[in-house]
Amino acid sequence: MEIELALKTLVGAATVMLAGLGVMSMFAPRRMVGNFSIEPIGVLGLSTIRSVIGGLFLSCVVILANGLISGQTMGFVAVSLILGAVAIGRVVSIVADGLQKEVIPPLVVEIIIIAILMTAHNNLPTV
Repeated sequence: MEIELALKTLVGAATVMLAGLGVMSMFAPRRMVGNFSIEPIGVLGLSTIRSVIGGLFLSCVVILANGLISGQTMGFVAVSLILGAVAIGRVVSIVADGLQKEVIPPLVVEIIIIAILMTAHNNLPTV
């Protein structure tokens, strides 16, 4: 029972973190420029931050929240796949562009979230 609570708490924490990034990307994209080290060019650039980055994060939030509420944890696998693709992109960047220390923290966070979600999927009872 304690492990279930711990896993749900960790998934909830990841959900809150992704929600913060998603809401900030969608509604305050200029504030996200520093977080993502990207420069939006005009309205199209701002739209891309809002839609692609904000939409990605907020979609993950909806999927994770649904899993926490319904007990159907297959969505945790879907979000793990999405974050896995993001992590692979970071690894490709390391190979193509060289290892930069700034790339490591977000990569580690993505891997930790994937590990939490997959552990929760494998260990939480499903409805």
